[in-house]
Amino acid sequence: MLRHVPHQLSIYSVLYDRIPNDHILKTIGAHVDFSFINDLLKDSYCKHLGRPAKEPEMLAKLLILQYLYNLSDVRVIEEAKLNLAYMWFLGLNPEDDLPEASLLTKFRRQRLKETSVDDIIQEVVRQCIEKGIIKGTGLSMDATHTHANTIKKVPERIMKHLARKIIKAIEEENGEIPSELIGEVPNYKLIEDHNEAKQIMKTYLETIISKAENHVDLSILPSSQKAVNEAKEVLQDPKFIAQKGIRSLVDKDARVGYKSQTDSFYGYKVEFAMIPEARIITAVTVDNGAYVDGSKFDELYQRSKACGLTIQEVYGDKAYFRKTILDTLQIDSVEAIIPVNPCVYKIDEGRFTYNKDSDQWFCEMGNNTYKKVYQKYKNRSNIYKYHFDKSQCIQCPKLLECAGKNVKKKVLGVGEHNAQYYEHSQITKTTQFKLKYKKRASHEWKNGEMKRFHGLDRARGYGLKSMSMQAKLTALAVNLKRIAALLSFCDYVFWKQIANFIAYHRLTPLFMQIS
Repeated sequence: MLRHVPHQLSIYSVLYDRIPNDHILKTIGAHVDFSFINDLLKDSYCKHLGRPAKEPEMLAKLLILQYLYNLSDVRVIEEAKLNLAYMWFLGLNPEDDLPEASLLTKFRRQRLKETSVDDIIQEVVRQCIEKGIIKGTGLSMDATHTHANTIKKVPERIMKHLARKIIKAIEEENGEIPSELIGEVPNYKLIEDHNEAKQIMKTYLETIISKAENHVDLSILPSSQKAVNEAKEVLQDPKFIAQKGIRSLVDKDARVGYKSQTDSFYGYKVEFAMIPEARIITAVTVDNGAYVDGSKFDELYQRSKACGLTIQEVYGDKAYFRKTILDTLQIDSVEAIIPVNPCVYKIDEGRFTYNKDSDQWFCEMGNNTYKKVYQKYKNRSNIYKYHFDKSQCIQCPKLLECAGKNVKKKVLGVGEHNAQYYEHSQITKTTQFKLKYKKRASHEWKNGEMKRFHGLDRARGYGLKSMSMQAKLTALAVNLKRIAALLSFCDYVFWKQIANFIAYHRLTPLFMQIS
């Protein structure tokens, strides 16, 4: 049951006067109003039944402290009991009791849903934009990787664990292991051929599943039925044997991803949008390690707009060079500071140029196309075929160099949207574009900050939901830290200007007397 109890200061609250006014938590508390959290989470609580619950705002602030200082559930409670600044930030009196550490876990899992954290991030950013603390018209997007909180295993080992899990569940519920399930487990480590080892372990697991279903009444053994269904589900995934699917029974959502052709990782990808000028995160999404950057662009973009941000430029690396993204930005009249991806746009601009007004391609020798034909294909992307005049090309000194063996046909095939890509590619070559693109470097700084100082380099728990909660709470914590830094800088600039003003007006009469 959620009840709003008015806070009353005790006589011991005078101790809070010892906290410096420029402390980061006092700065945050003075400029960000967290009272909206109670209304945001009120539907997660019963209004009339149950014991009075701890205030959601206070519990959310405990999580903010936890991720701000990279603490565990137990440690943040211990630190809060001894730290006056923590107690002041939580809105408690110095002598008040704090909740048990286990309540933080329940709050995260049962009350604080992923969408709620998104709304908290959005509201905090909106408040600061409204107050003029956060300024900027750009939006940068990028993804970073986070290692899973477990190791990846080969399929043989996973299948061995699945078989053992079925046998153990039947033993616990039946009191003994049926004789049909007793047998020698293949030692896959002695088999040199990896593919052969996988096939042997797959056959062994399928045999265990078959015997369990035929000789044991699984309808009255729920744990055994669950173990069998789990094994079936894993084997039915075509990516499993190819080692591109599940790689751990502890964390089934983590996947193998690649940072380069030779450098892989096992875990998740965190993609977030950020205001590069202020270095404030506006939206966060999380997916498994095999996630392709830019796939959730629309979600990040719309959430950033909902913060009240006026977006004039969007920054991204080559992964964001996509027709859908460029079209969205063009509709909103937003400048795309995104370099060309050569995998998408394959025209050799040193040899061919495009005139959008006449819809013609020109070769380096000045010959131009005179017609185009739209070609549809079933198994690959559709293209436009631009035809050059053969009478011009047949006399060209670079015919063999240009056409190669196919000298009889002079056709330039380009993708459906290459004309649009060509126009964008010319913009990316300008000095103005290159100077603007340098702003995207602040995204890498934010990645490093969250990983080095706030624990985002490794997952705290298991599963996509846990990782998503960790990433979003980390983003909220670094946002508040950055807001405090921006406010401190504004105060420094303000007092510096006041000091300069006083010094100037004190010296001016002296200069007038000397002159």
